[in-house]
Amino acid sequence: MTLAIDVHGLNKSFGDKHVVQDVDIAVEEGRICGFLGPNGSGKTTTLRMLCGLLTPDSGQGAALGFDIIRDAAEIKRRTGYMTQRFSLYEDLTIAENLEFAARIHELDRRRERVDAAIERLGLTARRGQLAGTLSGGWKQRLALASATLHEPRLLLLDEPTAGVDPKARRTFWDEIHALSAEGLTVLVSTHYMDEAERCHEIAYISYGRLIARGTAEEVVQRSNLITLRGEGPGIDRLSGEIAARPGVETAALFGPALHVSGTDRKALEAAIQPWKREPWRWAEVEPTLEDVFIQLMDRSEDNFR
Repeated sequence: MTLAIDVHGLNKSFGDKHVVQDVDIAVEEGRICGFLGPNGSGKTTTLRMLCGLLTPDSGQGAALGFDIIRDAAEIKRRTGYMTQRFSLYEDLTIAENLEFAARIHELDRRRERVDAAIERLGLTARRGQLAGTLSGGWKQRLALASATLHEPRLLLLDEPTAGVDPKARRTFWDEIHALSAEGLTVLVSTHYMDEAERCHEIAYISYGRLIARGTAEEVVQRSNLITLRGEGPGIDRLSGEIAARPGVETAALFGPALHVSGTDRKALEAAIQPWKREPWRWAEVEPTLEDVFIQLMDRSEDNFR
């Protein structure tokens, strides 16, 4: 096993806010690691420290075999970074944006590389279109082409599919897995549970602390969460009352069903007892990653309060 990322005890503060606290992360080369957590929990700050864009206040480790503090410039040269907000030039065409990126990276065979990137991501018919006129999904493809044009060994994606339709998201993730299969290591922050489940492993960061790590299945199993699923007319109106009962950690609606979760089986059964009758139906189900995500959020303390 070759580790692309191996860091220990990362800390970062901005003023009096300790936004990353003693974070340890190891990611194997060629793996896709998803970063989950509430807004403002330190995900983006952690990503930026891993690739040399931010210097940690303390901690140590390596990325791509380089020291994250001494060799930050070397790491940055070998890293692709795609921000949540589209950051390319909207008054340049697709081809012009990529040609500009190729010059910034001082690449050889610039025209050949640009043509290959355009073809790979299905942008050929739009190469002369201004970036500012593209839809969200096409902007996303262009941003990915730009971030990978210099053939990085590490790719950072900061909520890359926010606001993009489901078909474009699926196409994007198919390309990410293709890049991973070629040996590219990918770190991606996301709030979409279906995307988290497509990662080889996930790391849940809550207000600066890494509190869960592993595959999606491992994170669910370690939560020790028990989930009861209720269905029937008006089930949505019961969530508030059930959530307030002892032993219930979360009561969340999933479409037409209500998921009631906690770690004490007897307390959960007692909590739903008044509604264990017609027209409602209850059954124990495997907790989803979203059930665990909500549980972890509810247990976390906002360090900005």
